[in-house]
Amino acid sequence: MLLVAVLMSTLTYAQKMEERNIPQAVKTAFQKAFPDAKEVKWEKENSFFEANFEVNETDYSVIFDANGNIMETEVEIEPHQLPQNIAHYLAQHYKGQKIKEAAKITDAKGVVTYEAEIKDKDLIFDEKGNFIKEIKK
Repeated sequence: MLLVAVLMSTLTYAQKMEERNIPQAVKTAFQKAFPDAKEVKWEKENSFFEANFEVNETDYSVIFDANGNIMETEVEIEPHQLPQNIAHYLAQHYKGQKIKEAAKITDAKGVVTYEAEIKDKDLIFDEKGNFIKEIKK
């Protein structure tokens, strides 16, 4: 969880990068893991490299370390695919607010969290749909 929090907090400091400036180990690992990726855009977040792209019309974001190890994978999902507990939490704490975007996030250790974006906030939940934290944009 700490890794996810650290990685998410670095998102605001991302710098766009051209693919030619991405380390070869990162490019090789990316191409191996996501050979069907389209419209790839790279950013650098501190010492990490983030690829934003599409596969079969689904948005992905993957964060690599400089050695090409995947640190986090975020996959866009439909709001109805979120664990049911999240809908209950939103109904209680964010009445009338709709989920703009949803994502399933998997860290390097295989820990899954979910993100639900509402208005100007990202709400983070654990694998079972229990609330973890709110991140203001």
